[in-house]
Amino acid sequence: MQKGEAKTALDKYLVVKGDKDVTATLDRGAIAQFVSISSKDGKLVLNIDDAKAQELLAAQLADSEVPGENAKVSFAGGGKSVTPSQDGNVVNWEETMKDFDSRVRSDDKREWEAAYKLEPATFTTEEAEASTFDQVVSEFSTGGFSGPSGENIRLVAQTVNGAVVNPDETFSLNGYTGPRGTAQGYVESGIIINGHSGTAVGGGISQFATTLYNASYFAGMEDVAHTAHSYYISRYPAGREATVYEGAIDLQFKNTSDHPVRIDTSFGGGQITVRFMGVKTVNVESVNNGRWATTQPTRMTVTDDCSPSSGAPGFTTSDTRVIKDLSGKEISRETTTTVYDPQPIVTCG
Repeated sequence: MQKGEAKTALDKYLVVKGDKDVTATLDRGAIAQFVSISSKDGKLVLNIDDAKAQELLAAQLADSEVPGENAKVSFAGGGKSVTPSQDGNVVNWEETMKDFDSRVRSDDKREWEAAYKLEPATFTTEEAEASTFDQVVSEFSTGGFSGPSGENIRLVAQTVNGAVVNPDETFSLNGYTGPRGTAQGYVESGIIINGHSGTAVGGGISQFATTLYNASYFAGMEDVAHTAHSYYISRYPAGREATVYEGAIDLQFKNTSDHPVRIDTSFGGGQITVRFMGVKTVNVESVNNGRWATTQPTRMTVTDDCSPSSGAPGFTTSDTRVIKDLSGKEISRETTTTVYDPQPIVTCG
């Protein structure tokens, strides 16, 4: 290391001028975060962590960038509407960080201008306007719910009906519906709490979540977040179901296709059905891999609000999702393992 090289690196600020009068300044303390001295072959060497330096600069230059926005399709008011896309203007880090090491080591060249590049929208206004929703991408139905649960399922299905998940967009069930309490019309219904039956406002919504999860599964959506029930519920596919809880447990999936999908729901005849409408590009197969590691139920006595139960064993299962294109060529396969707790034997005392 040349004499004074470390001192030079730390003594003067590094300044990068960005668009919109935004300037990034790295002072001595900031520079110390990405430069260090080590020994190599008996000599002292100045090390520069370009990635860390870029991270520090990026935080300060963020306001100089114009983020790109994909077009969005919605069906508010019943008709199709399009929010136009916008190309972004972002820092070109490859150009901006060019010769960065020599700038750090020198007395001059420590102030320069950031380079920018166009970041085109990946889902354009033209593509959104041309999008169609006349093919069934996937659908799934469940049934077997009670009256109060059915009312909650009907209400959440009505709320979600018509929602559009645009390309590269993540759908959140909790985020889309917002609060699901008595103020929104939800009622008390049966749930399982602490191993035995109980009631809560919004009970039954997890059945809608399971139906929606399976529709997203067979549409080939990316699973961002889902949580299985603690106990296996026989009317659902083992290892392929989901529960939700407002503010704590969410169902989220991402549309990684090039086409938007509209979520259509129908309620009636003792069933809830969720259909994804759009352009079908994949076929999806579900392979259940059996059950193992059985666990036996324990006994518990409940005095208040008790419903006796004979219990059920717990087990571990896994499901493999195979996604193929329409010609039959496999695109991906992934396996998800689910562990169900045993349902306790409940005696009323």
